Formats: sequence, structure tokens, C-alpha cells
Amino acid sequence: MLLCALTLLLIVPLLMQVSVSDRMYASAESVPETDVAVVLGASVARGMPSPVLAARADEAVELYIKGKVKKILVTGDNGALTHDEVTPVRKYLLAAGIPAEDIFLDHAGFDTYSSVYRAQAVFGAQTATVVTQNFHLPRALFLARAVGMNAVGVTARGGEYSWQAYMREIPASWKALFDLAFNRQPKYLGEPIPLSGDGQVTWY
Repeated sequence: MLLCALTLLLIVPLLMQVSVSDRMYASAESVPETDVAVVLGASVARGMPSPVLAARADEAVELYIKGKVKKILVTGDNGALTHDEVTPVRKYLLAAGIPAEDIFLDHAGFDTYSSVYRAQAVFGAQTATVVTQNFHLPRALFLARAVGMNAVGVTARGGEYSWQAYMREIPASWKALFDLAFNRQPKYLGEPIPLSGDGQVTWY
């Protein structure tokens, strides 16, 4: 009985992994060109990106420098003045030499589903490279493709995370499936902000 229950729990994340395995890349060198790198949010500490988030930003910088993307869209939770996952990444990218106009911020990327949904619906991303660690990438990429983006994914190398991160993907994958099944709308949508414009309009 326990084995059956465990198999049932694992079936959704495993199917997500299989369905996008041919769209995941291990490094920037092998990724096809897309319009934008979507850097998914993670925690910050004392106004600085956590190691996990910094690794995602580093991968986006490499994609940009190698000409694999034209823009970088930083998504994350900025639902309160005291909680801002995107501005520290903006500063990090600027320090790495990314032009200001090519950095877009999505302050309402409260979860992975909202982030990829808004990337397509608000920012108009048609082709995208989703940037996150390997424990998170299958679900994020599955969602991005399910909401209509022609997306690929690249593994952010580095950052410290434990086996619990993989375990959290089990309920998160089931939640993602329900979000898609019921076509959940993100908390905020708003007016379109095309990636063809100047990213600085999204900063504040």
C-alpha cells in the first residue's frame, strides 16, 4: 500500500520530467537562441541574492553575453516593501555589465506558475529560456510550455540546496497540474509590457 501511494505521488513530477527532457540543457553553450532569459525567483538575504538566486543570475548573464538571449526577465515575489526578490537581482545584473534597458522586472511572480504565465501574458515572451536549478527546472519548463511559450530550460549551476528541495517538488508538481487544469489566473496581470521596450520602466 505504501509503495502504491509513493508511486502515485511521484507519477506527476516524473511525467513532467520526461515530457520536457529534450528541452533541458546543461549549459549556455548548447542552448538555442531565444528572446529572453526568465530568471525565476528565490530567497534573498540582507538585500543580496541567495546563493541559489545568484547562480540563476550568473547563468542568465552567461546566456546574454554569449548572445543566446536579448533580454533578461527577473521574476519573483515583491508583494511587500519588506520582501523584494527582484531588485537585488537587478543590481547584481547591472554589476555584471548587463545594459539597464535589457533588464525587466516582474514584481508579481509570486510562484512559478504566475511567473511563467505573466512572462507570456504580460511581457509577451514567445520564445524563452527558463533559468533555475535542476530540482526545479522540469516543473518550471513544463508550466512555461503549457501556458503557450516555446520555451527551453538551462540548469543554473551552483547554489546550495538539499534533498528537501527535491521533495518539495512532489506537492508543487501536483499543484502545478491543478493550476493548469483550472486555468488559474495570477493575482495580478495588468497592462502589457513588451520586451521590445526599455526594461527600466519595470523597475519601480
